[in-house]
Amino acid sequence: MKKFNRSLLIYSLLLMIGILLAACGGQEEKTTKEDTPTEAKTRTYKDYIGHEVEIPVNPERVVYHGEGYGDLLALDIQTVGAGFSWITNYAWEDRVKDVEDVGFPINVEKTLALKPDLIIIGTTDEKIYAQLSKIAPTIVFDTFAPLDQRLTELGDILNKKDEAAQWLNDYTAKAETMWQSLVADGTVKQDETVSVLTYYPGNRLFVMARAGLSQILYDSKVLKPNDKIQEILDAETGFAEISTELLSEYAGDHIFILTPVDNEAQQSTKDMLESPIWNNLPAVKNGHVYTIDIEKSDSDASTRQWLLEELPTILKK
Repeated sequence: MKKFNRSLLIYSLLLMIGILLAACGGQEEKTTKEDTPTEAKTRTYKDYIGHEVEIPVNPERVVYHGEGYGDLLALDIQTVGAGFSWITNYAWEDRVKDVEDVGFPINVEKTLALKPDLIIIGTTDEKIYAQLSKIAPTIVFDTFAPLDQRLTELGDILNKKDEAAQWLNDYTAKAETMWQSLVADGTVKQDETVSVLTYYPGNRLFVMARAGLSQILYDSKVLKPNDKIQEILDAETGFAEISTELLSEYAGDHIFILTPVDNEAQQSTKDMLESPIWNNLPAVKNGHVYTIDIEKSDSDASTRQWLLEELPTILKK
C-alpha cells in the first residue's frame, strides 16, 4: 500500500509539473504573439491641397483621373479605372490594358462599380472630391508638378519609392546625354529660347508653360523660356491664353506647334500659319518650327521615354 501511495504521489507531482509547464508555455506563446506588432494596412496621407486621408499601404484597385497616366506605367502600375481622354492616342496606349473608362468629368457611378481602394484625381473641385471620398480614400494630386516631384510622390502613395528613384536616375542620365549631343552637333544652342503653342476650339490660342512638352523642354537645361513665358511659370500656371497679335512677345528661337484633335482648332492653326504675323517671326524665317500631335506631347514619364528617341529626329528636320 505504501508503494502504491508513493507511486500515486509521484504521478500527481509529474502531472502538476506538466500542467504548470504547459501553462507557462502557453503564456509565453501568448506574450510573444501580443508583443509582435502587426503590419499596418493603412496610413495617413496629406494630399496636395491639405486633405488628410487614411489610405491603404499597398493599394490594389486604383482609379486615376487626370493628366500624367504614363507616370503610373513607369512604376509598373495598372489601374482598374482612368479617364480615357488621358490615355487614347498616347505614345504608350498599347501598354494600357483592362482599364475601365470612368469618363470626363469623372462618372461617380462608374467609379463606384469598380470598387476601388484608392482614387487619385487631378481636379481640386471640392464637390467632386466629396462625392468620390464616399466611395474610397481619395487624393487630390498635382498633375502639373515637375516630373521628379510627381514620380516621387506617386512612389510614396503607391509604395513604389525605390522604383521611382531608380527611374528618375536612369531618365535624367539619358536625357542629359541626348541634349548635350544636340548641342554638340549644332542642332540647338545652349540657352536658346523655345515656345510651345496650340489652339483649342473657339479660336483660342494657348502658350504652354508648366504642362506637357514645354515642361520637358524647359527641364533640359539647354532650351529656356523667354521672359513672358517665365512670368507664366513663376505664377505656377500650366498655360495661358494669348492673342495672335502678341505672338512676337511669346515666340522663342524655336517653336513647337501641338497639332490639335478638333477640326475647328486645326483650322485655326492653319489660319495662324498663313498669317503675316506668323511669317515674320524669326523662328519661322530660320526654319525652327516643329509640329507634334498634342496627345503625344504630354510630360508624363512614359511619354518622356518615347520623346528621348523622337525629339532629335523632330529637331533635325
